[in-house]
Amino acid sequence: MNNQYGYMRVAAAVPRVHIADAHRNAEGALKIMQDAFQEGVEIVVMPELSLVGYTCGDMVLQKKLLRDSERALAWLMAETADIPTIGIVGLPVVYADRLYNCAAVFGQGVLWGIVPKSYIPNYGEFSELRWWVSGFGIRDRMIRFAGQECPFGADIMFDIHDVEFGVEICEDMWVPVPPSSMQAVQGAKLLFNLSASPESVCKHDYLISLIAEQSSRTMAAYVYASSGHGESSSDLVFAGNAVIAELGRVLGVSERFVRNDRMVIADIDVEYISTRRTARNTFYYPEAPEMRVVEIDVDEICYKGDVRRHIEPLYFVPEDEAARAIHCREVFAIQSAGLAQRLEHTGCKTAVIGISGGLDSTLALLAVCDTFDLLGLDRKGIIGVTMPGFGTTDRTYQNALTMVRELGCTLREISIREACEQHFKDIGISAEERSVAYENSQARERTQILMDVANICGGMVIGTGDMSELALGWATYNGDQMSMYGINASVPKTLVRYMVEWYADNRAEGVLREALRDVVATPVSPELLPADGENIAQRTEDIVGPYDLHDFFLYCALRRRYAPSKIAMLASIAFEGAYDKPTILKWLKVFFHRFFTQQFKRSAMPDGPKVGAVGLSPRGDLHMPSDAQERAWLAEVDEIERELSELN
Repeated sequence: MNNQYGYMRVAAAVPRVHIADAHRNAEGALKIMQDAFQEGVEIVVMPELSLVGYTCGDMVLQKKLLRDSERALAWLMAETADIPTIGIVGLPVVYADRLYNCAAVFGQGVLWGIVPKSYIPNYGEFSELRWWVSGFGIRDRMIRFAGQECPFGADIMFDIHDVEFGVEICEDMWVPVPPSSMQAVQGAKLLFNLSASPESVCKHDYLISLIAEQSSRTMAAYVYASSGHGESSSDLVFAGNAVIAELGRVLGVSERFVRNDRMVIADIDVEYISTRRTARNTFYYPEAPEMRVVEIDVDEICYKGDVRRHIEPLYFVPEDEAARAIHCREVFAIQSAGLAQRLEHTGCKTAVIGISGGLDSTLALLAVCDTFDLLGLDRKGIIGVTMPGFGTTDRTYQNALTMVRELGCTLREISIREACEQHFKDIGISAEERSVAYENSQARERTQILMDVANICGGMVIGTGDMSELALGWATYNGDQMSMYGINASVPKTLVRYMVEWYADNRAEGVLREALRDVVATPVSPELLPADGENIAQRTEDIVGPYDLHDFFLYCALRRRYAPSKIAMLASIAFEGAYDKPTILKWLKVFFHRFFTQQFKRSAMPDGPKVGAVGLSPRGDLHMPSDAQERAWLAEVDEIERELSELN
């Protein structure tokens, strides 16, 4: 890998092809190689038979063309002898008097290996058995080609700078068990496909989904280049597809039907691929044939510090509006299905929920309403309890009342003021004190009220706390941390906001819609300190930090298992213009400190449905001791701060 963050830069390129003119095609490949090197690309793949043209037909049997293509490859290797970028081109190769459709892997003047196509299509528009022999059974062979001796066979993988990659050709990807699957389970993290797939109506979308799916199944990056401009259009049209996918996510797609060279470049997170595989103990296939690994010895390409891929600032929230709407519907459905099962199992027909007028309790209320609708229960069985205290503002109070009434639930109002004042006297603290005890006693009083109301009506207390709060420990132990079912337990704060907004825009109207929109616009606050008039005295994000940053940290640390240095680097890219590096580092230290020290709260968290890729349940995704030490993580952030200070 070419940098400390574990990325490898790859490219899929589609040069213009000149049918049966191997030298002109080699010149085009040289230009691609030079451009790729200038972009810092370590490996670039070009289409199937790119040195002669896929649509050569019987011309591929001509000895002259076979000699020309071999000489063209030798010339191309000589011309790129000072370029450490690895090139993968397609050409015909004769071995033991049989003709193979092959991929040649070369770099810095060395032919590192030749891989023949395994599956030869002979159906529909394809008549490849007329010329080609399958290389499926070719193993442990060497070949002398283009003036060099190199490994030849379908059993070859390559290793460059401790990263293994595999190569397959076109049809190989479309079969039930692609060669790339076997390569992946034996360590290949990058998979390259040289293709010449003709275009037809609706085929493109299927192709993209197939590439994404193969990258997902193999837990790898899949880099695909298919023929385009210059191929014969006697019967078929080649659009020129260049596609890069990683772990099921498409990182780049070229424009089709253009009459010029094109190249798609992406930085592959090889480190993350390895991490995902390590965490998946089913990533193996005991019957996979053994592969030869060719060690490629070329210079490393200097890392310039940029990252050639889009870094999403909100990992938990789809950027596309349509995808986000689907996401919101799915989360509501999962929450409702989970609670419905729990209510049916316990025989509860009443749900008790504390309604503050804030985001979390609003989302929980909406999800509980969906659950009651799913079970055919009267929403009057949902008891929404508003419990105004010292920090409650009229804004949140009125929104709480409006939502409970408009949703057709039962409203109860129980003030906590007198009970808390009596409690302060009982435990010996002043009513003027603003200590942790002052704040937490209010949260515990509210939880006691909810539990007791649930006992009275034979109901279930529904927790409202979200995953972001759980990650930071921003909850009162045995207070709002506790419930009988935590319906928001795996919904991050950044997603909570969008879900409430989506519900307002798509499923609410009138007064309810306005109340929901105002909830979204209200600053996040526990409202445990006396309000300054109508102004909220406590703004959570001023105390623990912005939730968009913390959710970013959470995803990177738990889902991707990145080190602090990589998280900080990516956050600087994702939030450029919003937060500077010192601010990011400040809150990153807060995140790791709170995440480690507050595990005891998560160890005692109630049941709740997992809705996304990250969860904090001690019975599920996060088996973490409460005594884990944060020192090493904080020390790495400190080191980044020192380096930044020295630069300034």
